[in-house]
Amino acid sequence: MSGTDADVVVVGLGAWGACALWQLAGRGVRVIGVEQYGLANAHGSSHGESRMFRTACLEHPGLVPLARRSRQLWQELERETGTHLLDPTGAMLIGPPDGRIVGGALRAAREHGLDIEVLDRRELHRRAPAHQALAPGDVGVVEPAGGLTLPEMTIRAAVGAARAAGAGVLTDTRVTALELTATGVEVHTAAGRVLRAGQAVVTAGPWLGRLVPSLPLEVVRMPTTWFTPAKADERFTLRRLPVFMRELAGGDVIWGHGVLPGGTELKLGLEDGGRHFATVDPDTVERSVSPADWSVLARHLADAVPGAGQAPSRAVANIYARTPDGQFVIGRPGRDPRLLVAGGCSSHGFKHSTGIGEAVADLALGKEPAVPLGFTDPDRF
Repeated sequence: MSGTDADVVVVGLGAWGACALWQLAGRGVRVIGVEQYGLANAHGSSHGESRMFRTACLEHPGLVPLARRSRQLWQELERETGTHLLDPTGAMLIGPPDGRIVGGALRAAREHGLDIEVLDRRELHRRAPAHQALAPGDVGVVEPAGGLTLPEMTIRAAVGAARAAGAGVLTDTRVTALELTATGVEVHTAAGRVLRAGQAVVTAGPWLGRLVPSLPLEVVRMPTTWFTPAKADERFTLRRLPVFMRELAGGDVIWGHGVLPGGTELKLGLEDGGRHFATVDPDTVERSVSPADWSVLARHLADAVPGAGQAPSRAVANIYARTPDGQFVIGRPGRDPRLLVAGGCSSHGFKHSTGIGEAVADLALGKEPAVPLGFTDPDRF
């Protein structure tokens, strides 16, 4: 398109935006990515050194094909960049068979024929002895295809591959407004620069609602914590404590994984479930972390994972955008050809980053995504 800076401007280069940039540039699209901070920063939703990967997606059955495709694309990005990004350590989901975590995983596995193994309480304790105080009816669902992804490295790899394919990248550039015009979109920055393009892809994470206020998003502050055991213990190695989610009596869910090779810390956290974490303004959120942020988690760990440590050795505040139904928003609000959004990760979106990047590129080019994503339509609200 003549008279424009790009055919597409991608606003926000967290994991979803970085992967969309990679996919668009790889198809020869004239594209610019804009990030308000530096790459792989700790301000939004795509940081924390490691993230859980699983295809037994309990959040929605339609996410299983997306996770499978994401795994393939993660491997493709690894080959293209020579970077290790996905560690298939296996994943474990623990709780009552009819609970939200295990029950959802079993439904996904049945519907999509996933390779899983179900462990009774005795075998679960034998394989993962760090898990204590298991309820009598608890079981474990082991997914061999699960594991860990590396968020900061994924962003750097995807943006690096996009640059190599010709994408422009602007960091430390805050977008303040999007103006839809007769010929496309104008992307206004805090420094006064205006980028003109045929369309904007907005993957701004917690700031998506600021730029597209019609979307029903709220921003949640979630502490992320690491614990250092008092002494080295085989129970806390990644091999014996693979990445997990565990539903406790009363409904709270803890998650985490064992010590990474060469490290000393367990990563352990508490899922919100709408009960523990505050909604915040992404620009004024409290970034420091206090004992109040981990007190509920620490009480649970004392029984569920004893010996992990009484207080975190390290903690940061993560923020993410959440939708009313906990599903993503991916598509064109009002079917407007000038605007495409992808957001509302609702704290379970990182594992799908590469697949969402591909789907966004498909939609930007007028193609149906390879994986059906109708349940993420932003006009469903």
